[in-house]
Amino acid sequence: MVVTSRPAAAEDLLRLVELYGPALAEQVELREAWRVAEGLPEPIAQAFLDVLADADSVLRVGLIDNVIFGLIWARIEPLLPQADGERIGVIRIVYVEEAARTVGVGEAMLAATLSELRSRGIRRFDAIVSPGHRLAKNFFESADFKARRITMYHRDSDEE
Repeated sequence: MVVTSRPAAAEDLLRLVELYGPALAEQVELREAWRVAEGLPEPIAQAFLDVLADADSVLRVGLIDNVIFGLIWARIEPLLPQADGERIGVIRIVYVEEAARTVGVGEAMLAATLSELRSRGIRRFDAIVSPGHRLAKNFFESADFKARRITMYHRDSDEE
C-alpha cells in the first residue's frame, strides 16, 4: 500500500464532488451551520473549479495506490494591517473516507499542503475544526496545531 498526495486537477472534479458529499454530511451532523457558513457554495462542482483557479488556494488529494480517498483545501488569507502584509494559510476542509482513515492519507495531504504554503512564504496556519469533531481536533493537534479561538454561533428560531 502506497499513500501519497498530489495537487488536485480538473480531471479529479467528479471524485472531489463525490468526496464532498460525505464530508458535508459529517460536518452537518455536528453543526448544521457548516453547510451555509463554512462549506463550499453551490453548485459544488463549480466551487471546486473556482478553487482550482484561485491562485491563493491549495487543493490536494490523498491517494492509496493511486486511488483518491481524501481531499484538503487551504486558502491564503490576509491578516490585520498591523501584521505588515503577513498572510495566514487557513485549512478550510480536510476529509478522508472513513475506510481509509488511520493509514496516513490525511497526514500526507497535510504535510504536502503545509510544505506548499511554506514555499509561498506562509509561516502561520489555522485549521477550522467543528466543535465535537474529536478526530479532526486530534489530527491537527498531532501536527502541533493548538486552539486559538472558539467561534460561538446562534440562530433565532423560526418557531414562536
